[in-house]
Amino acid sequence: MQKFLSAKKFIPLTLAKFTSIYLIFVGLLIGVVAVLPLLFPDKQIFVNNFWVMFGFLAGITYIAYMLVDIGIKRDPEVGIMAIMGSIAIKMIFCMAFVLIYSIKAKGIGLVFLLNFFSLYLLFSVFEVYCLLRNLRHQNLK
Repeated sequence: MQKFLSAKKFIPLTLAKFTSIYLIFVGLLIGVVAVLPLLFPDKQIFVNNFWVMFGFLAGITYIAYMLVDIGIKRDPEVGIMAIMGSIAIKMIFCMAFVLIYSIKAKGIGLVFLLNFFSLYLLFSVFEVYCLLRNLRHQNLK
């Protein structure tokens, strides 16, 4: 009975379920981003092209999760390589984004760094949490 209850607790995330949870997460982040300027009207909290950065990080995180999900479903033994590959691809694209943004916008400053790395951290933590949830389910088998 205990094995049944613990197996039911760790239901793997299908891509459809991840997408719905991810859209809720993105919606919550959008809500927080919409409220922050109202709470601090005198401060510049976000860079001018914040939504471009937000969309880029949201899109690259979703693509990275899809690549890992496909890799784990094809061959669970190679799942770790899929995870490491998606993290590397995500990091390379993010470094390219920072390089292009810093060339286009001179003097990016502290606001850009805080915006970018806070979003990168939030999206990465969410992705790793969902990946660990799937991997935990595989360990129970």
